[in-house]
Amino acid sequence: MKVVLFCGGYGMRMRSGDGDGVPKPMQLVGPRPLIWHVMRYYAHFGHTEFILCLGYGAHHIKDFFLTYRETMSNDFVIRGGEVQLLGSDIADWTITFVDTGVESAIGERLRRVRPYLDGDEMFLANYSDVLTDAPLDLMVEKFRDSEAAASMMIVPPQSSFHCVDVLPGGEIKNITPVAKLPIWENGGFFVLTQEIFDHLPENGDLVEDACGALAAQGRLFGYQHFGFWKPADTFKERAELDAGYVRGERPWMVWERPAR
Repeated sequence: MKVVLFCGGYGMRMRSGDGDGVPKPMQLVGPRPLIWHVMRYYAHFGHTEFILCLGYGAHHIKDFFLTYRETMSNDFVIRGGEVQLLGSDIADWTITFVDTGVESAIGERLRRVRPYLDGDEMFLANYSDVLTDAPLDLMVEKFRDSEAAASMMIVPPQSSFHCVDVLPGGEIKNITPVAKLPIWENGGFFVLTQEIFDHLPENGDLVEDACGALAAQGRLFGYQHFGFWKPADTFKERAELDAGYVRGERPWMVWERPAR
């Protein structure tokens, strides 16, 4: 299946100032940017056709792939002055780069790349800033079985904050960690069908407009994932992922696991 990656937003919570022109998907985790980790995840499950929805900082993403160095993450031999790779990351990938506008909402970005889906009935989509160890093949299988029009991965709340029950007079009756509440968060991994476009208005939002409409019809499936899931929406979150990479704690790098 083709994979649509939303990588054109400003990423304001990740930027260090107005002079920081590097888009969020290009922030590093280890020696490679976030978007590389996301794409390697999909490629591990056999999905190697990518459509990048570009916008802010698009040239950074284009330059990264145009000047890609396989030797950064693959073993190789130099023989007679020639480099012979012992492995490859992206040699079998097809990547379509599409300018979807700097100010476009995610739903509008998806609308603008629809022609590049070639009419495929089912496709995948992702925010390009979230890493997980979720079994994508199982996620797709459960979606097919559900006969829904769209699916999103959902995860338990990640917040460390607490919620309180308070009476009108100010007396607090109960304190509950958000993580223990019986609610779920959008995990940012989508399996979609062409029907999603029937509910996407111009400049609309993928989740609030399209997914919201399908949910009201009982046509939206939620894949519940209890394993590793972590966004890189802020400098702190990205730094935590990078620190984990340095320590060798890389649960999202499912492609490094021994074959069973």
